Amino acid sequence: MAKLYVVPTPIGNLKDITLRALEVLEKVKFIACEDTRRTKILLNHYKIEGKKLISYYQPKEDTQIPKLIGLLEYEDVALVSDAGTPGISDPGFRLVRRCLEEGISVEVLPGATAMTTALIGSGLPTDRFIFLGFPPKKGTKGYFERLKSCEDTTFVVYESPKRLYRTLILIHEVFGNVDVCVARELTKLHEEYIRGKLKKVMEEIKERETLKGEVVLVFRA
Repeated sequence: MAKLYVVPTPIGNLKDITLRALEVLEKVKFIACEDTRRTKILLNHYKIEGKKLISYYQPKEDTQIPKLIGLLEYEDVALVSDAGTPGISDPGFRLVRRCLEEGISVEVLPGATAMTTALIGSGLPTDRFIFLGFPPKKGTKGYFERLKSCEDTTFVVYESPKRLYRTLILIHEVFGNVDVCVARELTKLHEEYIRGKLKKVMEEIKERETLKGEVVLVFRA
């Protein structure tokens, strides 16, 4: 039986890929991609040709997992997401779990994640942290209230630019004027960290007409 390789890809700067990841992408014939267009950009940049790209994103997982399991009976497959490490708020864990249930070998390569990049760049304590992924769109305040008992903890949250200010308001209501960092466009040309007390960061974000790019929010309770 073949092997599933979980391959992290750059979160922005295409140079942020490991030699081992490139070696695996060169080796396999089949690559399961969250977005084939994004993966083609990466493969073209490194002149990796002749690969069969298989679309694998959350709405298609139920139909694609059986196909990939069948393929893994005789061919190695690499799994990649749009950016970062598959399975971290991206499709991946369901396929990994199914492979383990079927006795298929899984090899996970280390690599980039926006979560750890933002956490370290925030300047907030890293000895104890909780990654929350994307907070729920409904009942967000109650969600944060249930976390209030986690004292002396740094929280890492993914959020969309459109929802960011509302989320900051809710965090202020629950946790008060805590230390916070908004990290956006990580490793890209317009990378930015907005650090400080929550009220100050909220004022700065409110003054801007728009805030673009993927956002990671880090705060200390």
